[in-house]
Amino acid sequence: MPEFTTNQWVIIALVLLLGWFLGLFTLSGGRKWKKAFEHERSRRIAADSEVDTLSAQVAELAGEREQRIALEQERDNHLARATAANQRIAELESRSAGINADTAGSIAAAASGKRDDLARIFGIGRGGEMRLNALGINRYSDITALSPQDEAVLEGRMGIAPGTIADERWREQAEMLRQGFTDEHARRFA
Repeated sequence: MPEFTTNQWVIIALVLLLGWFLGLFTLSGGRKWKKAFEHERSRRIAADSEVDTLSAQVAELAGEREQRIALEQERDNHLARATAANQRIAELESRSAGINADTAGSIAAAASGKRDDLARIFGIGRGGEMRLNALGINRYSDITALSPQDEAVLEGRMGIAPGTIADERWREQAEMLRQGFTDEHARRFA
């Protein structure tokens, strides 16, 4: 064992005594600080979890907002298209000739079977059908029975260009419709 002088023994005793007092003072205060640390740590954990929850809610709300904006834009597009379509319908209705006695008579006669719907033939239309009916041509068979001379006379009386009946193949269309080949007619002439 090393040999110590009296001064060294006194210094060792004083250091031990000071360490013991320091331990006593820090022992009681350590519990208080440890409790405060634990309390602060639990508050920090709770705050972090609340931040995570709120961040998730913010992200969810941002997604809902984007979806709502997209739906509102889609709704606005639909409304704009509907408005444009309604304007187009109004424009077409204002330009179209109203239904008068001749038109109503043609439609009623076609529905009753006394007349065929000549407007289905490409190139005739409702106005042409009324003119044909006024000239005594009411059925598909009347058109198929036309000779080239009759075509020329009919074109002159209707005020259409010479050769229109042959160019638009009215006789061929009338024959198809008379035989009931409406799908084939629609495919070839529509």
